[in-house]
Amino acid sequence: MSRFQLLSDEQWALISDLMPGPTGKKGRPFADARLMIEAIIYRYRCGIAWRDLPETFGPWQTVWQWHHRMAKDGTWGHVQARLHEYADRAGMVDWDVSVDSTIARAHQHATNVTRLKKGFVELQESADRAA
Repeated sequence: MSRFQLLSDEQWALISDLMPGPTGKKGRPFADARLMIEAIIYRYRCGIAWRDLPETFGPWQTVWQWHHRMAKDGTWGHVQARLHEYADRAGMVDWDVSVDSTIARAHQHATNVTRLKKGFVELQESADRAA
């Protein structure tokens, strides 16, 4: 098993009927559907840019085109729904929620403090507290 293979054979069997097939037109050979889906999942899982996909998956433009078309016609939503339902039935989904409480500091110019003099802000209120 390759480290890039993310779907089991059972998971692939669930979604293989949703995949587009060759159209019969002349031109480039049809890309392997399973490889394209594995590439899309790999990209989501790693959080990388399309251009950073490993060469194992073929040209990143092909993978992007597959994802774009499948997202546009709704196929990608069906794929995700089936896999999610399968994982939930198998008890592989943990429904605990985690909330990130990271603080994002605002830039000094993002405040609503009025500037009384050129170049710096005078805070009259803080002068009383400092004494």
